[in-house]
Amino acid sequence: MAFESVLADLDERGLRRRRRSVRRLSHDTAEIELDGRPCIDFCSNDYLGISAHPRVTAALVAAAREHGVGARASHLISGHQGEHDALEEELAAFTRRERALLFSTGYMANLGLSTALVRKGGVVLGDALNHASLIDAGRIARASVDHYAHGDAAALDAKLSALNAGPALVLTDGVFSMDGDLAPLPVLAMTCARHGALLSVDDAHGLGVVGDGGGGSVEYFGLTPLQVPALVGTLGKAFGSFGAFVAGDAGLIETLIQRARTYIYTTALPVAVAAATRAALSVSITESWRRTRVLSLARRFRALATDAGIPLAASETPIQPILLGGADAAVAASRRLLEHGFFVAAIRPPTVPDGSSRLRVALSAAHRDADVEGLVAALAEVLAHE
Repeated sequence: MAFESVLADLDERGLRRRRRSVRRLSHDTAEIELDGRPCIDFCSNDYLGISAHPRVTAALVAAAREHGVGARASHLISGHQGEHDALEEELAAFTRRERALLFSTGYMANLGLSTALVRKGGVVLGDALNHASLIDAGRIARASVDHYAHGDAAALDAKLSALNAGPALVLTDGVFSMDGDLAPLPVLAMTCARHGALLSVDDAHGLGVVGDGGGGSVEYFGLTPLQVPALVGTLGKAFGSFGAFVAGDAGLIETLIQRARTYIYTTALPVAVAAATRAALSVSITESWRRTRVLSLARRFRALATDAGIPLAASETPIQPILLGGADAAVAASRRLLEHGFFVAAIRPPTVPDGSSRLRVALSAAHRDADVEGLVAALAEVLAHE
């Protein structure tokens, strides 16, 4: 394969990605050093600002001293330990489900769920703007994969009505990672129930943040486990740790244990990470001001940006996209913002559709009011020269 031509094509279209080296400058704020340059981080998914919380780091260190670093084996051999059991029980209680099952990543959770529940030739339907892991989940399950228009329950209804096969698996994000909007879960749940389809919600960006108790988009809409049988969550975003889980009834979880290859054939999550996540989950509940704070900052950002004439998408979550269209425009705006001391990532295809490149502002409880005010001022200046 001519790797050089592939890379040259990405360069020509402004789509080549490059890694940056990041070092945190403070555990209490969003100050980082990016490739040696101090700036304020507006890219992190650490929405509650607890990834370096003293209780979380202390739990990690204590568990590492007792259990070591690696789990040493898969869950079904000898890698499953008491901290895993405790975390699964606490996640089940937090999401108000019978059981929860840990996975190493959200990607593996979605792939494991789909391949375990859908037989070859089955049907998987997903929102057109789903995360890549949900899209790949259907493909890897060797299912018939189709998509409905973003957030369009009527389009889903039409797709399900036209099926000649058995019950479908319907996959959707709860909060969409690049747009920040919520899926219309109540009407999606009713549509799935009417057609006997199983609805699975990936609430990676909702859990810990939205809902009265931080229970995510399902809690926000007041839906029950019967209405949303499968809930996927990640632990590396609002909970500031690492890993993922699927929550549901006992039958669903036992089926995943027996058939989810991404659970069966991989080393268990490190015990110390499980212990740290238990502490993070507790902090997210007891320090509920963090959720209030980040949502308040999102409203503050929107108010200031609107006053400054900055075009915003319709999002009430900490994810605030600014659509710019072309990839070059997004990259240039991101670069100029960094010159002002703010790191805001440029999001380009294939992460988002062609023509919808954007700046993705991600707010955190770790941000100060001055950070938000400074960012809006910098955005106004940068976008005025677009």
